[in-house]
Amino acid sequence: MVTCIRLMVVAALCMPVDVSTTATAQEPIDVGNRLELFVDDHLIGGMDGDVSRQLMRPEPQEVVFETGEPWEGNTSGYYTVFQDGDVYRMSYRGWRHDENMKAAHKEVTCYAESKDGVRWTKPRLGLFEWNGSKENNIVWLGPGTHNFTAFRDTNPAAPAKEKYKAFGGVGSFGGGLVPFTSPDCIHWTQSQEKPVITNGAFDSQNLAFWDTDRSEYRAYWRYFGDGVRAIRTATSKDFIRWENEADLTYAKGTPNEHLYTNAIQKYFRAPHLFLGFPTRYEPKSQQVEPILMTSRDGVRFQRYADAVIPRTAPKDRNHNRSNYMVWGMFQLPGKPNEISIYGTENYYESTPGRVRRFTYRVDGFVALRGGVLGGNVTTKPLQYNGRQLLLNYLANDGGALTVEVLNDAGEVIGKSKSLNGDVVDAPVAWKQKPTLGHGTIRLRFTIKNADVYSMQFK
Repeated sequence: MVTCIRLMVVAALCMPVDVSTTATAQEPIDVGNRLELFVDDHLIGGMDGDVSRQLMRPEPQEVVFETGEPWEGNTSGYYTVFQDGDVYRMSYRGWRHDENMKAAHKEVTCYAESKDGVRWTKPRLGLFEWNGSKENNIVWLGPGTHNFTAFRDTNPAAPAKEKYKAFGGVGSFGGGLVPFTSPDCIHWTQSQEKPVITNGAFDSQNLAFWDTDRSEYRAYWRYFGDGVRAIRTATSKDFIRWENEADLTYAKGTPNEHLYTNAIQKYFRAPHLFLGFPTRYEPKSQQVEPILMTSRDGVRFQRYADAVIPRTAPKDRNHNRSNYMVWGMFQLPGKPNEISIYGTENYYESTPGRVRRFTYRVDGFVALRGGVLGGNVTTKPLQYNGRQLLLNYLANDGGALTVEVLNDAGEVIGKSKSLNGDVVDAPVAWKQKPTLGHGTIRLRFTIKNADVYSMQFK
């Protein structure tokens, strides 16, 4: 079970809407048979009663990684994790500072791997010498080690020798991002000396990935705008020439806050959605905490106010820069109903830094939540394709969920039985069975003491 916290702006969603008079004025949203999450207001036509959209918080699990090697240390960071077949890979910065916050050694780029996402090993690779020995897991010692950020390139046109790519920042404010490639995520080559992205500030974790939906690379990096640390994006077809630079924008009323990293990625179960976990930075205390933001175009995001991993979460997160989100998420073997994410802790302290695993319910980043009095959520017109409606929901003791299918005139043409329990991707059981296949409908959820996370026609 995940813990819930409040949403930044819900007032517009909580206002009742007369869907019978607005349906014809709305263009249908083509959901086809793709998985849809209720992480934003994209599908919502109206809400009334005791119901809201509720941000969820992941549950802390075990510590999975510590940085106690001589070439690592208490300021190791900027972790990246991703699944690669049966292997989970990690790249990160090794670094240490003394009690006076002075760097004790130079920064290095390191590599680790795991078979289960919990127990990680640091292979002795023999590539770079450290204090007279090559018995270490260092994979890069050249430019860009401060924030070397790797990813597996899923571009089908990428040659085998460039199956993995990375960005590394050179120069904090007068440099830029230089590209790297690798055939195995271990042996890296700097593609060129000249930075390919230069408009920004690059002393943070800056990242890129292949966007399968749009057949292009997407980059996100740090810059300064309106007096705060902020995020900029661009796209590329070849990872070298970048275009369409744009500052991220947010819903009206979103506060102007320092965002130190971005951790933006496509949600692997619904890759039309961008999920980001930017780190909110407080300059006075120099403490940080990750929040959630979501987007459907990669530029305009909706941000949520509360931290998804608060500084009070276990353990040692209320220190200077001790609470970053690791970039990456996945479902681990034998855990089909949960999503594993990772967060850092114990930065700048006298003991090594750590990485802890956290778990979300599958699709459980945000819920449509009905309170004890219950309420209704009606979607906008949906153009769909499928004979079954699947739901991901949790009905607490005494709670219940029903869903109705409405036609263009607002008439009920299908009604579910009372849905109870805790299920993921479960077909709806019908009391009044609708004739589903394809077309345009609306759904009306009646929710009481229950959460609804996602839906899909199949």
